[in-house]
Amino acid sequence: MTPKHPFEIKPNRTLLTLAIPVLFSMVAEPLTGLVDTAFVAKLGPEPLASLGIGTIVFSSVFWVFGFLGIGTQTEVSHTLGKDDLERASSLGWMAAGISAVLGLVLMFTVFPFLGSIAGLMGGEEGVRDLAVDYMSYRLLGAPAVLVVLSCFGSLRGYQDMRSPLWIALGMNAINVVLDWCLVFGKGPFPVMGVGGAALASAISQWIGAVWAVLVLRKHYGFNTGFSLADARRLFVIGGDMFVRTGCVCLFLLLCTRFATKSGAESGAAHQAIRQFFVFLALFLDAFAISGQSLVGYFVGRADRVTARKVAALVCIWSFGTGVLLTLGMYLGQQPVVWLLVPDEAAMVFAPAWLAVTFLQPINALSFATDGIHLGTGDFRYLRNAMLIAVLTSVSLLFMLDWLQPQQMLFWIWIVAGLWTSLRALLGMIRIWPGIGEGPLALK
Repeated sequence: MTPKHPFEIKPNRTLLTLAIPVLFSMVAEPLTGLVDTAFVAKLGPEPLASLGIGTIVFSSVFWVFGFLGIGTQTEVSHTLGKDDLERASSLGWMAAGISAVLGLVLMFTVFPFLGSIAGLMGGEEGVRDLAVDYMSYRLLGAPAVLVVLSCFGSLRGYQDMRSPLWIALGMNAINVVLDWCLVFGKGPFPVMGVGGAALASAISQWIGAVWAVLVLRKHYGFNTGFSLADARRLFVIGGDMFVRTGCVCLFLLLCTRFATKSGAESGAAHQAIRQFFVFLALFLDAFAISGQSLVGYFVGRADRVTARKVAALVCIWSFGTGVLLTLGMYLGQQPVVWLLVPDEAAMVFAPAWLAVTFLQPINALSFATDGIHLGTGDFRYLRNAMLIAVLTSVSLLFMLDWLQPQQMLFWIWIVAGLWTSLRALLGMIRIWPGIGEGPLALK
């Protein structure tokens, strides 16, 4: 008889025990991004706008390869539910090897196009040159970023949430220290400005990649017994996730482009809000990632009833957290303005910030349901739901660009609210009542 999982005995405690380490590990990276933004904001609107271009481009590129972590986490959790520890180990090492190869290919193929990318993102003259400088240094860390993604996916598939936490905290602490030294030229380091922020990120990412590989080997062994079918399965997942993530990137890139087109002040305000939005999104993702591993485990064990209990609990905790975040954002607007927003952009910032503030409970549900469906392996449905949400929202963005309303940035974030609301709705109805061939639908 299979022993009971801790979730079956103490569900709330088990979910929180998993989610809290994930929360801190997920928050570590965007918190460092906020530090980057705060440092570069002291250099003026142009460097901050260039940072906005560079970070959204690289976030988008790395998100496209997010299947390396997401797919590995789901596959490892399913295999763990079947009690096949040897195959779980081999899946982790397969993903790490694929990640290293893809990262090297990315590093060498993207470099010649950085100037064109910066131009397409709306950067002109000084902003464009600074964005190219930033992206050149960030590319050096591309293989390391992908290896960390896959290793974190393996560890979380094992429901080991503490190891990614310590690795994330360590590498981001290193990043903050290097930021201070390289952006402003402290100690023996030269003044590098926005390029220094990128180089600090690349160095810390390599340290994190080596650390993650060593942890994976120490705790879960070294096994290269994976098959071509395993690799093929990961790339099938990658195909669906590539389309889905590409849609997300397209939407966020267009938001940044239209904000930047409206002027340096709008671009700077958008960067501050977007960075905070990503911070909160990853904060909310703590429950989603924990839910993904738990749902994946119970799906692997063919226990649909308990998997649905996980889904309900993840949604409840996520929504409640979203309500608390709304309250915190409403009360904390002025400190954010002081910390992240140049004086010239403050008037543009305020209305858009208010729009994002009241979006958080719905945003929480969109992330919660994403994690649940990732745990079931329902990748095709997630792809199709994102296509619907993005096609609708992108059409509205182009309409805004044609109309050029007052407070353009405010309306961009209103459209972002529609985007995440559609995602939440489509995610919920796949579970309750369970439209289509949903893996969690009662049959």
